Amino acid sequence: MYLSTEVKKEIFKKHGGSEKNTGATESQIALFTHRIDHLSKHLQVNKKDFGTQRSLLNLVGKRRALLDYLKRHELEKYRALLKTLDLRK
Repeated sequence: MYLSTEVKKEIFKKHGGSEKNTGATESQIALFTHRIDHLSKHLQVNKKDFGTQRSLLNLVGKRRALLDYLKRHELEKYRALLKTLDLRK
């Protein structure tokens, strides 16, 4: 399984401050980024998997909305998160 509980805890600890801080915007964005990377690699191999393609587009939209929220409310955290996750903007 690509997203075990240990991987989730590591993501939340790195970006949210602690493993139990699962609701922080930064940790949610980091989790979505991890899932988006996994689905992108899957779609490179399975080009006709349209269900996964739709799920990927939904995740990208959710991540974009969270990034916009973070940019409006905490600009410094937004810039730091873009650098740590290597996202373009």
